[in-house]
Amino acid sequence: MTLTIELKPELEARLQAEAAKTGVDTGACIVNALEERLQHKVRRRLPPQRSQEESELLQKINQGLPEEAWQEYHALIEERRAETLTPEEHNRLIALSDTIEEAHAERMANVAELALRRGVSLKSLLRSLWIKPRKV
Repeated sequence: MTLTIELKPELEARLQAEAAKTGVDTGACIVNALEERLQHKVRRRLPPQRSQEESELLQKINQGLPEEAWQEYHALIEERRAETLTPEEHNRLIALSDTIEEAHAERMANVAELALRRGVSLKSLLRSLWIKPRKV
């Protein structure tokens, strides 16, 4: 393909100087510069490559309790507020609360490990992953 473009004299001089420095003609220098620029844009759009360990940590971080468990938990909280909780339901609420706390502790340990691997602060990693506390 032949393309005719008008260049400012300053840019033309810079291109000629770069071509002379690299030992190619000006046309080849322009083509190389365009290819590099376009390749750089393609690389910037690609998601960063993650190690297998990082991918596994992200999977663990994103794994939450089943929605049914949360629904049961909230229903039991409502019963407790209404003071209609049976002793069996109270025991179930305690068990669910323990499960939630254990899952949260494990999740935060995984977040801390990922922050360490990436060399970033815990706060900035939480922000970049859009992790916010869940209202319980």
